[in-house]
Amino acid sequence: MKLRYVQLLFCIALALTIVSPAAADAADSQSLDEVNKELSNPISSIWALQLQQNTYWLNKPDRNVVNMQFQPVLPLALTDDWNLITRPVFQVFNSTPYVNESLHLHRVTGFGDTIVGSVLSPSPKLAGPWLLGAGPSFILPTASNSRLGQNKWQLGPAGVFGYLGDKWLAGVFPQQWFSVGGNGSQTISQMNLQYFFVYLPGGGWGIGTSPNMLVNWYTNNANKVTFPIGLSVSKVIKIGPLPVKLAVQPQYMPVRPDVFGQKWNLQFSVTPVIPDLVNRKILEGW
Repeated sequence: MKLRYVQLLFCIALALTIVSPAAADAADSQSLDEVNKELSNPISSIWALQLQQNTYWLNKPDRNVVNMQFQPVLPLALTDDWNLITRPVFQVFNSTPYVNESLHLHRVTGFGDTIVGSVLSPSPKLAGPWLLGAGPSFILPTASNSRLGQNKWQLGPAGVFGYLGDKWLAGVFPQQWFSVGGNGSQTISQMNLQYFFVYLPGGGWGIGTSPNMLVNWYTNNANKVTFPIGLSVSKVIKIGPLPVKLAVQPQYMPVRPDVFGQKWNLQFSVTPVIPDLVNRKILEGW
């Protein structure tokens, strides 16, 4: 386990060193609360990097799964009224137990599959305080071991629906995928639905929840749904000129599969803000 945390700290340090100090402009123009609100918004207009580590405790067998993800948020203003937000998820460290042919429990570690979602969203000029967006989402079979991924190309729709208040925001972010190829005969139909609520009491703090419900449509009812509940506490700080969001979220899954079901999760995340890398005025000049 020590090696895993060393890897996490190394990746955090690397992310902080490659981010440009130009992000100070974002911190100067927005309060820490506004930065936290933007970073809690799935269709935010802020460019950001996120490193997120999840440690899941399973039931039957009593083992854990360690998963570290790199999740950049890459918004692009297509016009004054429309934004395109791309949210790739790279599973850069995945350690998973499995049962081999001899019914012995082993563990495999490596890269997982990659998720890429793109959402077209109206700006506040059109949508006001409503959070609206829709677009395609893909799962790419990039796992370094067949037991760390699903070995299937997958695609489907994604959407965002929510509301942005003065000191809070709430909404849902569902993604549905269908398999379209790959090795093996198994057909996949699955959904990841993130529901989120964040209250901003001030000083850069945020309190709320943002777990991910999982649904496997092609399995029996006892193993179909993983439904988590959690409590998230976040804080936006400045490291030099750089605004960085730190968050922790313990979760419990009251509904879960009977075997290899996720029972508990302890989630840590670090999210530095980065400057816009693409200027829309440049695109308009092409």
